[in-house]
Amino acid sequence: MTHENKVTQEPFVFRPAERMNQLPTQFFATLVKKANAEIAAGHDVINLGQGNPDRPTPDHIVRKLQEAAPNPLYHKYPPFSGYGFLKEAVARRYAEDYGVLLDPETEVAVLFGGKTGLVEISQCLLNPGDVCLVPDPGYPDYWSGVVLAGGEMVFMPLREGNRFLPDYSELKPDELSRAKLMFLNYPNNPTGVNAPASFYEETVRFAERNGIVVASDFAYGAIGFDGQKPRSFLQTPGAKEVGVEFYTLSKTYNMAGWRVGFAIGNREIVRQINLIQDHYYCSLFGGIQEAAAEALTGPQDCVRELVAVYESRRNTLFEALKRIGWHAKPSEGSFFTWLPVPEGHTSASLADLLLSEAKIVVAPGIGFGSCGEGYVRMGLLTSEERLVEAAERIGKLGLFTKA
Repeated sequence: MTHENKVTQEPFVFRPAERMNQLPTQFFATLVKKANAEIAAGHDVINLGQGNPDRPTPDHIVRKLQEAAPNPLYHKYPPFSGYGFLKEAVARRYAEDYGVLLDPETEVAVLFGGKTGLVEISQCLLNPGDVCLVPDPGYPDYWSGVVLAGGEMVFMPLREGNRFLPDYSELKPDELSRAKLMFLNYPNNPTGVNAPASFYEETVRFAERNGIVVASDFAYGAIGFDGQKPRSFLQTPGAKEVGVEFYTLSKTYNMAGWRVGFAIGNREIVRQINLIQDHYYCSLFGGIQEAAAEALTGPQDCVRELVAVYESRRNTLFEALKRIGWHAKPSEGSFFTWLPVPEGHTSASLADLLLSEAKIVVAPGIGFGSCGEGYVRMGLLTSEERLVEAAERIGKLGLFTKA
């Protein structure tokens, strides 16, 4: 009787590409996991840590999708770069709101949400070793695109003493010589400040002088307070020669789940974004494109009403925070507030304390970069009653001295 020899085989080991190991940790995923654990334990958690709009998409936009969905034309592949009527709607909105004239075919790219474009532009422009100038604190997904492209990041500190604007004079010559791309974001996430026209004029001169492409993240462009309308980077003379702006319907029209965004401006950069998307996607469902065009060209009362809601929430929250002794400058735009941590705490320790003891979720500033340390970000994405309740819960912890 013979016996077959048993062969011991090594288990198959899957090894991802090295770039996957270099990706930054998804900061917000960790935040959500902590919050969900408290909710699962039965606690009443007030989540002010995320940027997910809490109000529904306006009815007239939803109705347009319902009307458009049965159209058999939209059941086929859409044009790779999107329908012309949607790009024309973008151009019309920019002309009406900002006085910026755009060629719909060559200066507008349709995106699967603004986040996609913010990652793609690094892949379009950066070679391994090229430098990208990134705001600190800033939106973490800027980092993702740079890493995927093999680029290097040089962080531009945003300090309260400079109104949370970068100081270009701080950048070193060797950094500037290798820099090809720069991200800006106003109204700013996370600090909630707006940028003046003079800053954008300085930025265009700086970009021209150093051969740097400007990527303006204008996601919160519709949300300005105290009668101040945020400026588009593209309103600045020469802006289209040095950069593009990223706009999204997520915040302006409460369409975060619809995933509609745009890259607007320099036609060669727009062409490159369309080219890379030809290899990734086949554009958005036509019914969504038609609804997006309705959002941009239809009544804008819903936008004005939304901004009024956020401004009222901001005022209510800051009044409530003042009562407990937590003082900060009110936000100028976006739907975020940027608050200094009390003495004896880091941004992470304060966030953990507020979650464990008060069941309030805030985003620690360190998650937006090293210069975010010393602050936490709190959103305006719940009712005024819940914002007041959140402040009262925090007040009971005795972290602040009441006036």
